[in-house]
Amino acid sequence: MYRLFRRLLFLVSPEKVHHWVMACLNVLYAIPFIRSVLRRNFIVTHPSLQKTIWGITFPNPVGLAAGFDKNAKYTDALSCLGFGFVEIGTVTPRPQLGNPKPRLFRLPADSALINRMGFNNLGAAAAAAKLKKRNEKIIIGGNIGKNKTTENENAVADYEACFRDLYKVVDYFVVNVSSPNTPGLRDLQDKEPLMHLLKSLRVLNKQLGSGKPILLKIAPDLTNTQLDDIIDIVRQTGIQGIVATNTTIDRSGLRTPKNKVDALGAGGLSGKPLRQRATQVISYIHQHSGGTIPIMAVGGIFTAEDAIEKLQAGAMFVQLYTGFIYEGPAIASNICKGILANK
Repeated sequence: MYRLFRRLLFLVSPEKVHHWVMACLNVLYAIPFIRSVLRRNFIVTHPSLQKTIWGITFPNPVGLAAGFDKNAKYTDALSCLGFGFVEIGTVTPRPQLGNPKPRLFRLPADSALINRMGFNNLGAAAAAAKLKKRNEKIIIGGNIGKNKTTENENAVADYEACFRDLYKVVDYFVVNVSSPNTPGLRDLQDKEPLMHLLKSLRVLNKQLGSGKPILLKIAPDLTNTQLDDIIDIVRQTGIQGIVATNTTIDRSGLRTPKNKVDALGAGGLSGKPLRQRATQVISYIHQHSGGTIPIMAVGGIFTAEDAIEKLQAGAMFVQLYTGFIYEGPAIASNICKGILANK
């Protein structure tokens, strides 16, 4: 049924239909009977799905990746669709419009998306205000970044501002230095600036309270030498884990004609073309860290088999984005059922 509905949705521009569908989901959530039906059909509970780490018990290992709910507007409604956690953002200290539209494109032949959103969001304080008013207790991650107009030498202050605003309303943080859509952002993945940033956030974390888990989101386009640096940085700074991976700037191996892809312009590619590379990165980090670094896996996860591949490669959790758009609202439920069947 969703595949038929998807054909209609795909007739509308991606960004416009996203806001329309999520607004409808919020309306449905507000109706107690429908909210109950959603929960009954999409939430899968089983003790073997639970994972406890960092003092947090996740009801299942399937989360919604950052980028889908940038402003924490839909967390209550999304909790009814079977996700074990939702990562909001990326948020920046100050509101920003992001890049000019159109900036989100579908590649149906590849089950993929290209986006150059550019951290469009209402700001960290607005997201925090939304989260303070939420009804559901679903676990929330806060994905934080810097404003486009902030120079890299001043980036630490932006991340610290986001950290302060969200500290009391999220369960864990993800430091995003790997989006390809903010000029110069990926330069912060270099060892020296990244060490400085993460150490600064660790100090702030201790100052603010008992401490929230801090994870680092990395690009799939890093070399093995750079991944070795990432492993070393995680160990030296004492942060709690890695989110692997963000979108890729690679366009190789696509079924969509090259001239059409080129015409869409710059942006990060997500979806099925990213599956293999994301798994390789996860496997490399897991093996070369001796399995000591918790990993959240993102990239090309559409089915239970895709999720199990990531878990077997060394991930502890999986996150969905493009797969959710192509597979529909039952994806988290189907993956949880598939994981249970594989145990």
